Amino acid sequence: MAGKPKLYYFDGRGKMESIRWLLAAAGVEFEEEFIETKEDLEKLRNDGVLMFQQVPMVEIDGMKMVQTRAILSYIAAKYNLYGKDLKERAWIDMYVEGTTDLMGMIMYLPFQPADTKEKNLALIIERATTRYFPVYEKALKDHGHDYLVGNKLSWADIHLLEAILMAEECKPDILSAFPLLQAFKGRTSNIPTIKKFLQPGSQRKPPTDEKFVAIVRKIFNI
Repeated sequence: MAGKPKLYYFDGRGKMESIRWLLAAAGVEFEEEFIETKEDLEKLRNDGVLMFQQVPMVEIDGMKMVQTRAILSYIAAKYNLYGKDLKERAWIDMYVEGTTDLMGMIMYLPFQPADTKEKNLALIIERATTRYFPVYEKALKDHGHDYLVGNKLSWADIHLLEAILMAEECKPDILSAFPLLQAFKGRTSNIPTIKKFLQPGSQRKPPTDEKFVAIVRKIFNI
């Protein structure tokens, strides 16, 4: 029996958080090794386990996988969260890329200069409510199903819920004009594996704070 996947990253959300979400939703237990110093990262680089000298890195099925998108695609396919055919996979990919773009904007907000944060926060809220969320609201309305693709839980749904919760941290009532997304959030949050991940004490990480920003800046000399 293969061991648990092992995740190498900082003790914070960043690019690893979507990987944690996907594993947790699939009901997969995982271990984490946190990079806390510049030396920790250098050791991984010197050991030759980081293909492009970067994290996230996940040890899974005898591989040391890097590149967030590759890791997520592998997990989604392995745990049957990636559609039943090529067309469904294409739809899942498109939806995931949209939520990735939105979450990327939110992810980098704490690292931006204080004098630009207010402007960038306003841009996040504007993009979420005019570019991204309307797409998912329309998809749910048009096909009338509980899930985005194939009426079955997929990576796209898990990613969307993660994005919704991140956006609500920026503006708690951000879903006020999206009743179907509100219902979607309620449904998917109550899927047992996801519900467990959303409970206190899980491996879900809190919103990025100044302490985490300082650790990342120190490790990368930024």
